[in-house]
Amino acid sequence: MAEKKQVPLRLSAKLYDAIAAWAEDDFRSVNGQIEYLLTECVKQRKKDGKYVSQHLDEPPEFDIK
Repeated sequence: MAEKKQVPLRLSAKLYDAIAAWAEDDFRSVNGQIEYLLTECVKQRKKDGKYVSQHLDEPPEFDIK
C-alpha cells in the first residue's frame, strides 16, 4: 500500500459529532470512518460510470488529445 498522506480537515462540530457517533457504531476511529466513507464514495463514483483508477493508490491515467 502506498504511503498515507496527511490532510488537514475542518469540520463543523455537528458533522464531527455525527461522524464520531457513526464511527463508534462501526468500531472505527473517526479518521478510519472518514477514510472508509471517502473510499466508498470513490467506488460508487466508478460504478456510476465516472472515471476512477482501478487502484486507489495509483494515480489515474488520462488520455490527453
